[in-house]
Amino acid sequence: MAIVEVKVPQLSESVAEGTLLTWKKKPGEAVAIDEILVEIETDKVVLEVPAPSAGVMAQLVKNDGESVVSEEVIARIDSEGATQVSPLEVKAVADVPAAPAAAAAPASTSKSDVAMPAAAKLLADNQLGVADVAGTGKDGRVTKGDVLAAVAGGAAAAKAAVPAPVAVPVAAKAALPAVAAPVQQKLGDRPEQRVPMSRLRARIAERLLQSQASNAILTTFNEVNMAPLMEMRKRFQDKFEKEHGVKLGFMSFFVKAAVAALKKYPVLNASVDGNDIVYHGYFDIGIAVGSPRGLVVPVIRNADQLSFADIEKTIAQFGQKAKEGKLSIDELTGGTFSISNGGTFGSMLSTPIINPPQSAILGVHATKDRAVVENGQVVVRPINYLAMSYDHRIIDGREAVLGLVAMKDALEDPSRLLFDI
Repeated sequence: MAIVEVKVPQLSESVAEGTLLTWKKKPGEAVAIDEILVEIETDKVVLEVPAPSAGVMAQLVKNDGESVVSEEVIARIDSEGATQVSPLEVKAVADVPAAPAAAAAPASTSKSDVAMPAAAKLLADNQLGVADVAGTGKDGRVTKGDVLAAVAGGAAAAKAAVPAPVAVPVAAKAALPAVAAPVQQKLGDRPEQRVPMSRLRARIAERLLQSQASNAILTTFNEVNMAPLMEMRKRFQDKFEKEHGVKLGFMSFFVKAAVAALKKYPVLNASVDGNDIVYHGYFDIGIAVGSPRGLVVPVIRNADQLSFADIEKTIAQFGQKAKEGKLSIDELTGGTFSISNGGTFGSMLSTPIINPPQSAILGVHATKDRAVVENGQVVVRPINYLAMSYDHRIIDGREAVLGLVAMKDALEDPSRLLFDI
């Protein structure tokens, strides 16, 4: 028998611990190498834990819903084990109650002293009795996984543990939810549900409160006539998609316009570190993306060096990964400036909250036809309201307003972006 330990992957320095979601394998079940055994939720991403070896799941050291840290052992695999006990073997034991499990085990009429056939052989091979191992099978029967756990941890330790293996009996799993489930109170026609926050939601709440408490947040607004941009997009979107294999959206223009403004007003791209202002000589733009788990902000690295097609492809990949919960910690770390597009959901106006330690964020909203005045005439134009929140500790109103105007100018005349003016 060769035991292989399953460990928690190395987490980022900014991630202290994670939470085990639902185990996909139980003790005694066959495991294929690289098969996903469980997922670990952190405050940023969900990590998949693959099997480091093929074999049989011997022991679950950590249960569903428990907290874990980097490199912690969460399970053990018997790399030389056979497949799980067949239903026929289970039925054979169930039909012969109070039968001795092995010659080495004392006779007993209690079901808790019965070992499964595969477990009985292991008991004999390791010179253990049924009484030396705490059973977690039906009615307390000793399973192969129980014996493997006892051998791995020492027979004495396994006997003293309550219970020795951490694997939860099937009956207990049916009664206890994998991760704290919603608690619904029956209050007649006024029901309530109490749902614990996920790690991601708790982290979002913590960072938003941190931002509000530590930054002197002020928001400036402006409106953009999107007609020139919409016309350009309409002219080139078919050719763009054929050439690059991705649709031409508006976000790439917002990213490019933001980078252009940040170059002109570097303090918008800076951050505060104690009593110092850190000016970043690169442009890593965070894009707020909604996911089933909550809001995440993956980062487009070196956005100033990317083409429109590169930006659109990156954003599309982020959206898909967020939907599947596949964003990596590296993709969610860092960023010097963020863009939040509430217009996707129909928002007309909002005041976005800064993503610490950044000092500014751009809020984009839904483009709607509105009556505006041009050359003394009331005309209808597709208008988008932009909002930029900034940290007034280091960014004065002048830089904030002029920075937003620079974004407005670039969007209303997209040719500026081609000539960097």
